[in-house]
Order: sequence, then C-alpha cells, then structure tokens
Amino acid sequence: MSSPPPTAPAGVPDVSVVICVYTEDRWDDILAAVASVRDQSWPALETLVVVDHNEALLRRLAKRYGDDGAGATAGVRVLANTGPRGLSAGRNTGIAASSGEVIAFLDDDAVAERDWLRHFALAYTDPRVMAVGGRTEPVWESRRRPAWFPEEFDWVVGCSYRGLAPGRVRVRNILGGNASFRRSAFTRVGGFASGIGRDGDRLPLGGEETELCIRLTRAVPEAVLLIDDRSVIHHRVPAARERFRYFHRRAYAEGLSKALVTRSVGTRSGLASERRYTTRVLPAGVARGVRDALLGRPGGAGRAGAIVAGLAVTVGGYALGSLRARRGGARFAVAEAITGGTAAEEPHGGHGPNGPAAGPPAEEATA
Repeated sequence: MSSPPPTAPAGVPDVSVVICVYTEDRWDDILAAVASVRDQSWPALETLVVVDHNEALLRRLAKRYGDDGAGATAGVRVLANTGPRGLSAGRNTGIAASSGEVIAFLDDDAVAERDWLRHFALAYTDPRVMAVGGRTEPVWESRRRPAWFPEEFDWVVGCSYRGLAPGRVRVRNILGGNASFRRSAFTRVGGFASGIGRDGDRLPLGGEETELCIRLTRAVPEAVLLIDDRSVIHHRVPAARERFRYFHRRAYAEGLSKALVTRSVGTRSGLASERRYTTRVLPAGVARGVRDALLGRPGGAGRAGAIVAGLAVTVGGYALGSLRARRGGARFAVAEAITGGTAAEEPHGGHGPNGPAAGPPAEEATA
C-alpha cells in the first residue's frame, strides 16, 4: 500500500481516494480515473472503488483489480455500496471503509492531473482546514465547446464555471466530483445526505456537497473550506450532455435540489452565494454574449439566450421544489456520524436538524 514520501512535511495527512461507479458503460473512464490516482506525485494511501448496486460491474472490477488480495496490494479496493442506491450512499460507504485522515473524491469519468493530491494534502497542514476542492475542466466529446454553451453554466456538466475566484480561496462549499474532506468532518456532522444527490440518471442531480458543507460550518464555525485551482481534474462531457435538452434538464434539477435544502436552512444560507452569481456573474455573461453577437462572433446570441433560459428554468425548478417541500412531498436523510478506518476519531456532537443548503453552481468564493 502506498503512503506519502518519508520527506513529507510534518502534519501532512494520509489521503484515501474514493471513486463511486455505477455503470459498465463507463468502463474505460473508470480505469482511467483509477490510473490517474495511481500516477499521483503525492501517493494516495489507498483507492476505494465503490460500486452502486451493479453486481456485474462489481464482479468485473473485482476481477480487474484482484479478488484474492492483489487489488489491496496494488492500493485499489473494490467494494459494494452498502446503503441505498445513489451517489451519497456510495460516498458514505467509501468513507466508512477508508483509512486516511483525509478522504478525497474523484468522479468516475474524470482523470486527475499528477499534482492533484499534493495540493489537497498540503492544505491540511492547517488544522482549521476541513475541506478542499479543486478546479474541474471539461473535456468535450465533440472536441470543442458548443458555441452556444456559456462558461457561466459549466456547473451543468459538473465543471468549474466562470465567476469562481482564481487561486486558493475560502468558499461556502466545494464541488463533490473534485473534493476532499478531513475525516473529522464526517465524525462530527455525519455523511452525505441521501435524497438530494445523483442516482444514476434520475433527478434531482446535485446539491449534496453544498448541504454537507453548510452543515459542517454551522457545527464547526471555525472550519475553513477552500478551493485550490491547482488541484485540477479533467471531466469528460459526453455528446448527450452537450445538447440544450440536457442543459435544460440539469438546470431544472438544480432548482429542485436547491429548494429541498434551502427549506431546511433558510434562504439566507441556502442562497447566499447564488445571489452574487445571479446579480453579477450572469448579467455580465449576457452582456458579453450580446456584444459578441453585435460583433458578428459565433455563438454570442446563443450564449446570451442560454444564460437567460438557464436562469429561468432553474428558478422554475426552485419554485416547484419549494412548493413540494412546503407540502412535505420531498425529503432527504442525513447519514449518521461516520467513523470508519484507523484514522477515525470519536464523534463529537451531531448533525441535528439544522444542517444544509444546496448550490446550483458549485460555490462562489468569498471576497
């Protein structure tokens, strides 16, 4: 099993990496994701591949990485999601089975740059840091961004978007597909909430990372959450997600998810970052699109229109989700405190009823 180099600075924690998978359609992507972790300049303590209720994929991956212990020797463990179907329960399964003081999460259709874990690990030398996220770059299957697709809405395809501050900055929440948390975050406030996040291709499709981050900072006010844009992953965007139909569907789902979480924490916490995004980032994007259209540049009008449409459908999803939440028709469950591997500590406090808030975009950096 790999471990950080002996020359590592004092106080740098071991990092376990969790990759949640659910379909054999992403077989090559899964292998590439695991390989990118094994090729890190800062070695992971272990890589846990959590299979979401797919026996055929579980068997295939177990055979690929070794059923007889060979996988563990190579630093890769394959295990089944022990909770309900969905990304949140898969992540919680990985957390409970991991041994590192820090747990990092990588999407199954993304590859990490060589120094991805190095920047994560070094940030945790500050004991106040409880979570660190990175920058996620889209890899378009068509080999180029659709001319109409605005960078302000790259969160639709799970990537960092225009409007995030550059560098290493404090944030309200981080993006789950390129994220890490100190283990004590999970022992203190519980795991990812089920009923908000992704479940294959079903709706809603996001918000569980934001909910966890807000729950964490409420329970631990001194906690520091960061995005370090040097921790880079490249996320594959299939052709089906380059179409306006998917753009529309995902934006609508974000509104539904955000309403569910905001119902628990109130609009002050639940929509704090989104206010800046909708009043400053999006208007600036529309203005750029209109300008490009007037200058005859390709896609300008389409981008301006997509921003307006994306905002409208997200607001519509939020309105409907809020109505459902008030009627008690939409709920989510927060996982109990997760201890898990050898680096676990005793739980302190509980998640209580106050935790949550989802985010459409990942998160705005605080100025």
